[in-house]
Amino acid sequence: MKKPKNLFFAPLLWLIALGTVDVASAQTSEELTTQCQKGNAEACFNLGVLYRKGEGVTQDSFKAVELYRKACDGQAAGACFNLAMMYDTGTGVKPDAVNAVELWKRACDGQIAEACFNLGVAYDNGTGLTRDAVKAVELYQRACDAQHAKGCFNLGVSYRYGEGVRQSDEGARKFYSKACDLKSERGCQDYARLKTAKK
Repeated sequence: MKKPKNLFFAPLLWLIALGTVDVASAQTSEELTTQCQKGNAEACFNLGVLYRKGEGVTQDSFKAVELYRKACDGQAAGACFNLAMMYDTGTGVKPDAVNAVELWKRACDGQIAEACFNLGVAYDNGTGLTRDAVKAVELYQRACDAQHAKGCFNLGVSYRYGEGVRQSDEGARKFYSKACDLKSERGCQDYARLKTAKK
């Protein structure tokens, strides 16, 4: 059975401020700039978010890229994720799937479930790297284990169609059910279809 096309998708999700510096506590761009210049990666990340969104500063995607890069190099996984999204969408940089993939790897290693999911999609589709359905399944599993609904859904699809794993309707039901529990409408729909088909 062949997997239907276009069931896998990478949403355009941007991470907001994470970590030690809380933008919501009304830190100014000047305070964040000072902390960033002192090597605080989270401050650089949060300042990048401000520039990306144009909050308290003039919106500047190029400056956001520069700040995300500095923060990512300082091990701020959220910054690696946002920088990957900028490469993926061509925002502030030339679109570059290979760079996006490398940055999603770093963010996934930093426990960002959405990055593991997006990296799984890249492996599933062969975007920016060689297609590898087995690796895609491993990454969907990591995302699902971190309670990422779309990771669980895509894992269900992989089991349903035997892509990267042995085909198993039971496995598909299990992961569609988990996706449904995590509020995935598509997970609920596909779980109901498979449950009905079992009878």
